[in-house]
Amino acid sequence: MVVDQLGDAGIDRLFQAFADTTRRDIVAKVTVGELSVSELASHYAMSFAAVQKHVAVLERAAVITKHRRGREQIVRVRLDTIARARALLDGYEEIWRDRVGRIDELLSQDEKG
Repeated sequence: MVVDQLGDAGIDRLFQAFADTTRRDIVAKVTVGELSVSELASHYAMSFAAVQKHVAVLERAAVITKHRRGREQIVRVRLDTIARARALLDGYEEIWRDRVGRIDELLSQDEKG
């Protein structure tokens, strides 16, 4: 399962990164296209430093990368990490669907029984 590839600390960082509305919005914006940190900051009613902190959380979780273009720091989404997050959640969904299926089987046996 994908959990083994990320490790507990990596999974914690990933879910922490997605736990905040602003960070999810930043990811949505850079999924459409690369933006500088300054451009991102212009979208929010918070300080540039606050946006930088959100970007740092996303970067630590490997959800985004930053690279320099002149004086600007350009933010780009890491689709491989998004795919890992999706695979992780798909794995949990499969576990729960199996459990629901077993409950359905038990209930139908009780009805027949």
